[in-house]
Amino acid sequence: MTTTRFAPSPTGYLHIGNLRAALFNYLIARQNGGTFVLRIDDTDLVRSKPEYIEAIRQDLTWLGLEWDRIEHQSARLDRYADAAQRLRDMGRLYECFETPLELDLKRKKQLNMGLPPVYDRAALDLSEAEKDVLRAEHGSYWRFKLDRTRIEWQDGILGPQSIDAASLSDPVLLRADGQVLYTLASVVDDTVMGMTHVVRGLDHVTNTATQIQIMRALGHDHPQFAHHSLLVGPAGEALSKRLGTLALRDLAAKGVEPMAILSLMARLGSSDSVEVAASIDELVSGFDLSHFGASPTKFDENDLLPLSAKVLHGLGLDVMQAELRELGIPDALVGPFWEAIRPNVSTRGEIADWWALCRDGASPDIAAEDAEFVAQALQLLPPQPHDETTWKSWTGAVKAATGRKGRGLFMPLRKALTGRAHGPDMGRLLPLLQKLP
Repeated sequence: MTTTRFAPSPTGYLHIGNLRAALFNYLIARQNGGTFVLRIDDTDLVRSKPEYIEAIRQDLTWLGLEWDRIEHQSARLDRYADAAQRLRDMGRLYECFETPLELDLKRKKQLNMGLPPVYDRAALDLSEAEKDVLRAEHGSYWRFKLDRTRIEWQDGILGPQSIDAASLSDPVLLRADGQVLYTLASVVDDTVMGMTHVVRGLDHVTNTATQIQIMRALGHDHPQFAHHSLLVGPAGEALSKRLGTLALRDLAAKGVEPMAILSLMARLGSSDSVEVAASIDELVSGFDLSHFGASPTKFDENDLLPLSAKVLHGLGLDVMQAELRELGIPDALVGPFWEAIRPNVSTRGEIADWWALCRDGASPDIAAEDAEFVAQALQLLPPQPHDETTWKSWTGAVKAATGRKGRGLFMPLRKALTGRAHGPDMGRLLPLLQKLP
């Protein structure tokens, strides 16, 4: 059975970059009737916060990306310790003693000599007595000893991949303070939990190569890996520094619709055109990982706004009725109100603004040259209640009385009644205006 996962670290809020991995893995699982696991990678007990775990759950729920089960790495530390011991026993996990400063100096020396900055495995040449001294001085950390052969896999987006392990440093699996790092914890969970597909960013390609070797050392085959492109800004600039300002909860606060975000991110970077989907099921059926490429993918936050407006314009009264009633709109007006304003709202926040205008009236916007005309027109306005024929009959009467027509007739009347130059069709809006000038 297909099993995928989204594995965020609860050290901050989810942003638009995180979402690509979450969405791609979700869509693959749902396409194949499989399982989508939310795995909280909280082995960093200092930086992981309960409030971020709750925020992750809230953001995914808001988007409609429901998980089948949730796992916490902090509850699985014994499994990682067991795997580490197995690697020690087979001579694949070895103890190292360099300080961060010493490692930095080694890297700089190698670069100055024109050599790749690969760990030199100096720790393997230490005697037990030397290890005891260094361990007592500043502790130790543990690296996985790579087989210096080529690591190959068929990537779901990049195609055939081949990385020479001799060009890589032996990855650190355990820190000096004993904390298990992402590489080992992810390997154990991806294999024990039976992940069949892992989709993540292009910046994980090297991780994938080393993880494949660790998986094989532990006696497991590896999932089908795929690495999606990284996001850049509209002009091709690095987006990574701005991701903190593109938190999903911030987009929600700006009124961006979940389906607008999902529709864009399910197609961005692929050969398919971006279209607003009516539902997540539609995204599932139309998703094809092979259509994506490795080139940097331009993301412009402004593209979300017109998509969000399209989503709202497509929502029927059956979807919006409860929300409209919560605004205090009388049952008899809920339907007419939504049909009137629906083509003119870009965010849900604007819905309340239009209802406030209908309920409380607006400050008239009347140019000095139009004051006499508006006063005369208001004298011709039939008494309430109005219906959808009132606007046409009223403006016809005003035209006959004043000789005005076109924009010179309609715009001053709209601005006098609504205080705005743009908005819903006045034939539909006028019957909803409960207070008039």
